[in-house]
Amino acid sequence: MLPDAFAQLQLFQGLSSTQLASLAPLLNTCKCAKDEVIFSQGDIADFLYVVVEGCVGICFNPDDGEPIVVAQIESGDVFGWSAAFGSDHYTSGATCLEKTTLLFVRGEDLKKFHEKHPKTGILVLDRLAKVVARRLKRTHTHDQVVAMLEHGLKNGVKPLGG
Repeated sequence: MLPDAFAQLQLFQGLSSTQLASLAPLLNTCKCAKDEVIFSQGDIADFLYVVVEGCVGICFNPDDGEPIVVAQIESGDVFGWSAAFGSDHYTSGATCLEKTTLLFVRGEDLKKFHEKHPKTGILVLDRLAKVVARRLKRTHTHDQVVAMLEHGLKNGVKPLGG
C-alpha cells in the first residue's frame, strides 16, 4: 500500500483507497543525492517521475550551445513526460538540485494499467494533465495534454510537437 504522503500528491488526490491500491504495485521510490543525474537528454524514455521531496532541474542541451536549466521541479510536480506520451527518448535531461525523493512508474506499465483499469487510468491521466498544464502555466492546455497522454498510452507513438 502507498504511504499516506503519496496519496496527498496532486497526481493521486481524490483517488479511492481501492484505486490507490491498484496503482501501488506499479510505483517505486528512490532517494537521490544532490547533483545526481536521473536521466540525460536522448536516453530511452522508460519512466515517469513525481518529486515527493526535493528539487530536480530539467536541462535542455541545444545542438549549438551549452545546457540550459529550463525548469525546476519541486514536490508534487511531474517530469519525464516522454515516457507517458509514448516518446522513445527524453527530450531533456533531469538532475537533482538537492537531496531528492522520487516516485516513479514505468511508462509501459502505466499504459497496461490504463487498458486494464480504464476508469482509474483516465483519472490518473486527468491529474497528470493538470500537473503538466500547471507547470506550463497555460490552463487551456489541459485537454490537449490529456489527448496526447491517451494517444501515447494507446498507440505508443510520439505525439506531434513532442
